[in-house]
Formats: sequence, structure tokens, C-alpha cells
Amino acid sequence: MIFYLTYNDSPSGIFSSQVIDVVKFLNSELNAQTKLVSFISIRSFLKNRTKIKNEFPEAIVLPMFPGIQRWRLNTFLLTIFTLIYKPTAIIGRSVLATQLGLNQKHKNRIHKVVYDGRGAINAEWKEYQVVNNEKLVNEIFELEKEAVLKVDYRIAVSEQLVNYWKKEFNYEETNHVIIPCTINKIYEDVLISQENIEQTRRSIGLNKDDIAFIYSGSIAGWQSFNLLNDFIKPILTEHTNTKIIFLSHKDEHILKLEFEFKNRVFCFHVQPNEVPKYLLAADYGLLIRENTVTNRVASPVKFAEYLACGLPVIISEKLGDYSDLVKNNSTIGFVLNDQKFSYSPIKIENKERIRNICLQKFKKNNFISDYKNLIK
Repeated sequence: MIFYLTYNDSPSGIFSSQVIDVVKFLNSELNAQTKLVSFISIRSFLKNRTKIKNEFPEAIVLPMFPGIQRWRLNTFLLTIFTLIYKPTAIIGRSVLATQLGLNQKHKNRIHKVVYDGRGAINAEWKEYQVVNNEKLVNEIFELEKEAVLKVDYRIAVSEQLVNYWKKEFNYEETNHVIIPCTINKIYEDVLISQENIEQTRRSIGLNKDDIAFIYSGSIAGWQSFNLLNDFIKPILTEHTNTKIIFLSHKDEHILKLEFEFKNRVFCFHVQPNEVPKYLLAADYGLLIRENTVTNRVASPVKFAEYLACGLPVIISEKLGDYSDLVKNNSTIGFVLNDQKFSYSPIKIENKERIRNICLQKFKKNNFISDYKNLIK
């Protein structure tokens, strides 16, 4: 048995697609006997536990000891479940989850620890003030370094993340696989049809000749709303047939755009399973972020989700491995720089072509040999 361990990750669309869907894949496709073990905040614990259990009843959902800086105190509870289930390995989906796994290995309770590296954590915490506890922020560099260097195997979401490990931690091993954020089953099953597209466009309020840009996801600090706004406003100002769709919580920035460009800016807060329907209605997906270490090693799942729905992606330079991917294949998008680009409504045959490229690159089955390497 394998424990897939998360720490301080609340249920969300990302949790569903990048945690629960991965565990289900390991069990169904590789017969890996993987059990999800999630430590979540005691705030709204019962509510969030129910959300996870409704989606994945076999999950073990445990309350974190209060205060992320006290993460070591969760060792006791993890030890109890390790002794009960006797896993041979722990895959840690964060630095702190991996540290908890390494503790179990040091006590000879498991044989193998895998670090599931989702980003440059020391850089992210400091660039975007993810954690407020100064002591833990000062400690995170060494904790991340240990997670990278002392585990038996590693997953990196991008080649750029491996380069970051080499530069920051003198990582010289080859015991890693690169598995980007992949699409889940909902996106594998998307049907691109004229009927689906036109129906949703009508329900939103898009006209036949409108060119629709869509942004899906949080507009938190690291999502770089100012850069997004700098791209959006000239397009809306210069071209009356352009419209913008946000799939996000509405905030003051979006309200301001709605006021300035009446009936041309739309914002919907939808459930994760509803997102593909709205993506299908658009012509371009927006993935615009500032040039930080966090973003230079990232693998935003929205990139693959846009492509799965047939959208060319307008992307910033130096965003993970994806900016170079787009530079090398103009079919799937455009990299923002000083040059202007022309845009027009995307024909359905082009949407289907983009979707096929996505399925070739971002289905979990495409990485089955890599998953086999890390669990063997």
C-alpha cells in the first residue's frame, strides 16, 4: 500500500483534479493500492471532510494540529495510521507532507518517500506571502532542500522546476519524472460541437461575430491581475466586438471593468464540472502572469484545460515549460511580448485540432510509464 499524503490542502477544483483524480488513476490503471491521507485545517473541518469523502469515500481525512508552524506535531496521528495500514511508501504532495513522510522513514515504518514537487516553495512563500509565520518562512528553504535531496524519488511539474532544484539545492540525481498538471476525466470527455458552443454563447450574451477571451481561476496575487488588466483594456477599447469572460469570484477589479465596459465583461462563479461548458464558448484562453520564480517553474492546469476545450492560449513569456511549447507550436496559442498579434473567431475544426494536441500531451495515460517508475 502507498499513502498519498497532503497537508493543509483544502478541497477545491485543483484538489479534485490534481489529488483525487491522481489517486484514482494510480488505483485503477496501475493497481497501486494508493490511499489518500489528507491533513486539513480544523477550521470548517467537518464541512471540508465531507466534501472530500463525498468525492472519494476511501480517503482518510484528519485534522491538522492548529498552526501550520506546528506541522511536526501531526507526526503522532500519522504514525497511528501508518502502523494500522502499514504502507510501504508515502508520496508527499508538498514540502511539509514530504517531511512528515521522511519522519516515518527515519523511524523505519516505511521504505520509500516520493516528493511530489508542485513548485518552488521557498520562492513562492517569500514572493507571495503565502505563510505569515516568520519562523516557518525562515525555515522553509532548508525544509524544501531536504525534501528534494533526501527522498527516494521525485515528481516535478516542469523541466524548469528541476532546473530550479539544480541551481538552488545542487540537485544532481536523475531519480525524478516530469509530469505536468494533467487534465481530469471531465476534460477528457469534452465534446466540441457547434450546438454546444452556440447554446452557451447565447446563454452568456455573446453575439455570433463576438470574439470572446476567457480567464478561468483565482485572481489572487500570484495570478497577476494587473498584467491581465493591461492586456484586456486595450482590446476592449479598440475592438467593439471583443468580450471578456471571468470564471472567478467577482471582486473590485472585475466590477470596475464591468462598469467601464457595460455588457462586454461577464463574470460567473461556477462549479468545477461546469467550467468546460463556458470554456467551449470562448475563442481564447488567458494565462498571463508576472515574471517571478514561482511562475517560471509553474505548470498551471488551466493551460491544459483551455487546450482540452479547443482554446488557443494567450500566455506570458517564461511561464513554466509552456511558453516555449507555444513558441514552438503557434497552433495552440500566442506568447505575449512587444509584438502585436491578430485574432479572430476560432473555427470549430481548429478547436478540434487544438483539443487533439492536448490529448496527446496532457492525459494521465500518457505518463503511465513515469507513474510506474515512481511507485515500483
